Amino acid sequence: FWEEKMKRKVIIYISMSLDGYIADKNGSVDWLAEQSSTQYDYGYSAFLKTIDTILMGKKTYDQIITELSAHTWPYAGKKCYVFTHKKLQNTNQVTFCNENICDFVSNLKKQKGEHIWVCGGAVLAHSLIKNDSIDQYHIFVMPILLGGGIALFQGNIFPKKLHLLSVKKHNDIVEMVYQKKDTKR
Repeated sequence: FWEEKMKRKVIIYISMSLDGYIADKNGSVDWLAEQSSTQYDYGYSAFLKTIDTILMGKKTYDQIITELSAHTWPYAGKKCYVFTHKKLQNTNQVTFCNENICDFVSNLKKQKGEHIWVCGGAVLAHSLIKNDSIDQYHIFVMPILLGGGIALFQGNIFPKKLHLLSVKKHNDIVEMVYQKKDTKR
């Protein structure tokens, strides 16, 4: 029982527009800053304490180091894997990977550790969603319609049954947590 309770989960923890986009038509997430309060972290700090591994695509990584947190790596102390088709030199903060994300995650889940956060990258997320590798969807729906951009949920995903764990309202932002239906709560 204890081992099942402590099983690592792969979690998408992300914000999206009401019409389902995680970035605008230019790939920017500037619209997020004007939607959220800098005085309240919406449970982000608590969430970070539950994970020890972060997965992201190269575009997300580039956006973090050039725009979102250019001067300080925001995930110090966490294992960070950046998936790319290019062969890049690892840094103190990240390990660059060019292997199959679904196989990588399957192997990672077998290792001991905390939960695994899929931080970003629509292509990365889509591969894991399509492969049914996501255990929990932690989504913040922002009160904005972008009318286009990079969608969180893209085509070619067969139906997936989810169980709603919680819904919270933070001013005009809705936080929803869903879990795979077959996953023990």
